[in-house]
Amino acid sequence: MIYYFSYPSRLGRVNTGSVAQRLADTPAVAYTILAAARAARGEGDPRAMSHSWLFTGPPGAGRSLAALCFAAALMCTSADENGDPGCGQCEACRGVLEQQKHTDLVYVDPQEQFITVGEAREVIGRAASLPSVAPWRVVIFNKADRFRNEAANALLKTVEEPPERTVIIMVAPSEDPQDFSQTLRSRCRHLYIPAPSVDGIVKQLTAEGASEHDARLAAVTSLRHVGRARHLVQDPGVQKRRAMAINLAEEVYRGSQAFQAVTALLKFVETDAKNSRAEQDAAELVKLEQSFGVGAKGKGAARAQRDAKSALKELEDLHKKRAKRRITDGLDMALIDLAGIYRDALMLKVGAQVEMTHPDFAGLAGELAKRVSEDGLLAAQSAIRTCREQLLQNANPQVAFDGMVGRLRLAR
Repeated sequence: MIYYFSYPSRLGRVNTGSVAQRLADTPAVAYTILAAARAARGEGDPRAMSHSWLFTGPPGAGRSLAALCFAAALMCTSADENGDPGCGQCEACRGVLEQQKHTDLVYVDPQEQFITVGEAREVIGRAASLPSVAPWRVVIFNKADRFRNEAANALLKTVEEPPERTVIIMVAPSEDPQDFSQTLRSRCRHLYIPAPSVDGIVKQLTAEGASEHDARLAAVTSLRHVGRARHLVQDPGVQKRRAMAINLAEEVYRGSQAFQAVTALLKFVETDAKNSRAEQDAAELVKLEQSFGVGAKGKGAARAQRDAKSALKELEDLHKKRAKRRITDGLDMALIDLAGIYRDALMLKVGAQVEMTHPDFAGLAGELAKRVSEDGLLAAQSAIRTCREQLLQNANPQVAFDGMVGRLRLAR
């Protein structure tokens, strides 16, 4: 069967399920979060509640979703049909779960390579404030593996002794020292978020408006990564990048066309990364200019203009750092997709009865299985892994990808 995406412009409906329903695919996680939320209301076992948490799990497991569900359960003004906190319908739940916006929610989602000590201290100040309207103020550090050492150290006291009505949730890939500060780890209660099932992702995406066909393909080809699956059904740019990456496996048989295809892929990822935030970046610049009164005249205007120029330069530099991170992430996702087609070919080569990573490219996987030896398919995956490692080491993307293509040609 040939699969394809229907390329919707945007998901229509919004998932309005309760916290229990959203976490139904991971019952152990749901039990821990709801027990803690009930304890926070003075119900059940008070030992189920803690002020500092570390949520870990594989890429795409829904760690940040679980953190937001916990925040919604703590802030919920009602209860679901079973009496559990986190109804999904009240104003507090919808603000947290649908928009990541609530007066008492501090959601830190870094777009740069690192979380700096300055950013950490700013959040500490906000965490120290009493909640305004909800029973709790919740601070979520998404991508907490990006803490610089000094930023992690700055948070130690706050995490160890949070303000009375504040809950801090750190979200990281693992509790390993390379992913998360061990001094912070020792002060947090750990909750592991397992990868969701394909059916679980399909259920979630269809509740948000995707067709079951698109949702299932996205769930499988994203390797059960909730965020990637959502982008695949929402964003035609992500779909095009995936197709361009996978087709490199065929382009290596066409001489110099493979290198031309690499250049086209790199240009597409770079342009898409810049355009995806162009409006938001422009709006941030305008807002900053307005705050400094750019263009105003009168006493103190000259000094204000100098201050504005410096602030604008800092913001522009920040935008460049964010764009660079988006480019790196986009290229890494392209390499993961490319590795997937060689994995499918290897599984066909050895006769393994497993689900395909890219069922809509089954024909290409079959051709590779016929034309390339087992050792060659393994060498191809090694070449892709080397390219990923070089990108993480800040290598020039064109050089890294061209080198990879050369190694893929040898692997044939």
